[in-house]
Amino acid sequence: MEQPDAGAVQSTRLWGGRFEGSPSVEMDRLNRSLPVDHRLWREDIEGSLAWATALGRAEVLTEDEASTLREGLEQVAERLRSFDSARWHAAADEDIHTLVERLLREQVGAVAGRLHTGRSRNDQVATDTRLWALRALDRIDSLVRDLQAALLSQAEPNVATVMPSYTHLQRAQPIAAAHWLLSHAWALSRDRERIAGTRERVGTLPLGSGAIAGCPFPIDREFLRDELGFLAVTQNSIDAVGDRDWVAEILFVASTLGVHLSRLAEDVILFASAEFGFVRLADTYSTGSSLMPQKRNPDAMELARGKAGRFIGGLVGTLALLKGLPTGYNKDLQEDKVALFDAVDELETLLPAVAGSISTMTFDVDRCAAAVDPAMLATDLADFLVREGIPFREAHERIGRLVRAAEELGCSLSELPRDRFIEISKEFADANLDGLFDPLQSLEARSAPGGTAGVSVRAQMEALKHLL
Repeated sequence: MEQPDAGAVQSTRLWGGRFEGSPSVEMDRLNRSLPVDHRLWREDIEGSLAWATALGRAEVLTEDEASTLREGLEQVAERLRSFDSARWHAAADEDIHTLVERLLREQVGAVAGRLHTGRSRNDQVATDTRLWALRALDRIDSLVRDLQAALLSQAEPNVATVMPSYTHLQRAQPIAAAHWLLSHAWALSRDRERIAGTRERVGTLPLGSGAIAGCPFPIDREFLRDELGFLAVTQNSIDAVGDRDWVAEILFVASTLGVHLSRLAEDVILFASAEFGFVRLADTYSTGSSLMPQKRNPDAMELARGKAGRFIGGLVGTLALLKGLPTGYNKDLQEDKVALFDAVDELETLLPAVAGSISTMTFDVDRCAAAVDPAMLATDLADFLVREGIPFREAHERIGRLVRAAEELGCSLSELPRDRFIEISKEFADANLDGLFDPLQSLEARSAPGGTAGVSVRAQMEALKHLL
């Protein structure tokens, strides 16, 4: 027999016996969370399947009742799987838990009312959302890994590509382009560590905590934990239903990841500009101007930079939501999923576009090398004097005088006559000045772990490959 459409049936509520009449239209509109939490329908079904089994194991339900509920829930899942946006918004139910229970009653009759035994929407929604978040974290981790792989694939052919590094947005010292790329890959490694740590704390099962005081029936919570794939069970029912630290932590992870994406994007935006010209973004990850035909805009990277503020806003809003709440569940917590879902959705859209931008961009090796000014090797000159026995502070002062002399003559540091070098420090008398002004030699001198020398950069790449 054809089942009625969920939106065509008058909704039921999971409460109301002590109330006269129904909520006002205004109250119903405010209170209703289905337009947001319908995304939890799979997790609500899974949690309910496990709960039905646990009730049967505890002999709260007969074996036949538990079996009937499980079969009915599977049928409800099949119905919900076909829902589109219009049907979700047409359903008049208060939330996803109410909708699932109503559809279950349509499938199996009055026995559906036994499913909620010992369970509250308070521990139910916390369980559903944690289960959804565990899977979301796994997806985000995979996408961050893809971006790391893109950075690594660009680094491998650019170990010997020399480019300027920057501090205070001023040219600093020569580095390998690979070293710059890997600096962003290591920041993403910390993001993945935070995702892993957050996942452990998200993976704590609140189901079995009831509304606030715990479950009065002999439910095996360890069975529920194992059945639903959680790592541990909560230790306090009050904390279990009111805790949303883990939502704030996910949003912190998203915000920090967003900041790292923004910093990578800012570098790429600068380096892709005509003023720098170090990299060129592929046409497939660029856009044009509606007025100026010559424009190639790095919109993917600009959106990455812009969305960081959105992630931070979600985190700050959630912390503000939590800061004044008394213990236990409060309806304010209905708002937690708005920021959570938004952050995950945006990251799942953003990360592939950033990874694609990185993997398809190309380096202008000559332009990178041309931007390495001889003055950027001033520290190498000071290091030479240190090896000749001059204290670093004195060496620093002498090279500073050479830099000033070059500025006064209007020439580059490498164009100063040898006599000026010897005049300021006699140790330059027998020095190979051409070698001291060789950017590749400067790179190779920095071979300590974490440096920009080829051996160090390759060691970084091997370590990252191991992590990936």
